Amino acid sequence: MVSKKNLAEWGSAGMVFISGGMAGHYASLGMGPVQWVGALVAVLASVTVAVTVRIWPTPVKAKSTARD
Repeated sequence: MVSKKNLAEWGSAGMVFISGGMAGHYASLGMGPVQWVGALVAVLASVTVAVTVRIWPTPVKAKSTARD
């Protein structure tokens, strides 16, 4: 069964892979300084999302405090 957590983790990992691959591809074709900055920001942002997805705490369900 695919959970939301697994989907978020694999999706963010894919985003890092794709943004890094695209940055590398366009770097091999030749990029200007502004394009380098844009590629760096894209890769760092995708890494930030991937790290955040993995370390963000899961919500704790409140325990019932009903008294008998």
